[in-house]
Amino acid sequence: MDFMKIITKQLIEIIEWTDDSRDTLSYRWPDEDKEIKNGAQLIVRESQQVQFVSEGQFVDLFNPGRHQLTTQNIPILSTLRGWKYGFNSPFKCDVYYINTRLFTGNKWGTSNPIMMRDKDFGVIRLRAFGTYDFRITDPAKFLKEVAGTDQNFRIDEFADTMRSRIVSIFSEALAKAQIPALDVAQRYSELGDALLQLINPPVSEKYGLEITSFLLENVSVPPEVEQAIDKRSSMGAIGNLNDYVKYQMGQAMANGGEGAAAATIPATMAMGFGMAQEMMKGMQSGGGAIAAGAAGAAAADPFSPAASQATQTPAAPAAAGLQVLTPAQAAQMLGVAEADVLAEIQAGNLKARQIGSQWRIAQSALDEFLRG
Repeated sequence: MDFMKIITKQLIEIIEWTDDSRDTLSYRWPDEDKEIKNGAQLIVRESQQVQFVSEGQFVDLFNPGRHQLTTQNIPILSTLRGWKYGFNSPFKCDVYYINTRLFTGNKWGTSNPIMMRDKDFGVIRLRAFGTYDFRITDPAKFLKEVAGTDQNFRIDEFADTMRSRIVSIFSEALAKAQIPALDVAQRYSELGDALLQLINPPVSEKYGLEITSFLLENVSVPPEVEQAIDKRSSMGAIGNLNDYVKYQMGQAMANGGEGAAAATIPATMAMGFGMAQEMMKGMQSGGGAIAAGAAGAAAADPFSPAASQATQTPAAPAAAGLQVLTPAQAAQMLGVAEADVLAEIQAGNLKARQIGSQWRIAQSALDEFLRG
């Protein structure tokens, strides 16, 4: 009796596996060199498949359910074993549980930037990352090409291989699509669906897997390109430059202090130049009108003060006259400090002539400076 108990202990009667890890792809059931008893019970739960391997060959595959291991339900093994009188003796097999559930939220990303041509930036480097979901669809191919004889094959052992495969296909597809970098963000969903059709065939053929969803979460450009985009956006946000200058002046005046005064210098000069242009136009048109009025008055009344002044000061031809200004006069006309005018002269922006220690500015040179 004791001998029979010893024999019974050497036979496997129930084979089952529950997965608590949530990251195991395949699991080789530990037989501890025991034989499986004729009529043993095999329990396969939902989201599992069981692959039997006999003498290095893939034999029977079992789907979810409770199976009694007899000649009737393991025909391939029975054929290979060649039992002539029925399946009555214990047998030896490797039993692999395959986890067929959906593995979600697996991350992928480009370890190195992707070089591509862009119509906005020319040659550009892009980085991308996202997630994908997959499941095992062909247990025999998966065991042969991926897991091998590993007793507990986990997803982190396969993540690098999948990531490399996905990035390779993604890089090729993105280069062929020729989508501008600034438009990629608007087409994440479209790119994901298109890439899913490209990635699935080679992954299924080589590894026995199916990628059910492929998500593109972000595509980024190098930091220097990001700075250029930010500057372009800032310029667009400023809008009307004159309104922006007025706003800056108002803010600086409200804050007060020497820093505020220094901050208003560029804005003050810009407004002063604009005011000077308007004054020059008014003087040119007004001066002509005044001269015309004086000439008319002299002709109407030869004994009037205007006529007397006209006879005492002979008028010079307009073409021969040259109006000359001092830096102080030019500064007063422009509404800026005399030091600002001298700084523009020293910088060569405003043409002037130095006589001794004094500077003189022709009206025509000032007009040319204001026109830019």
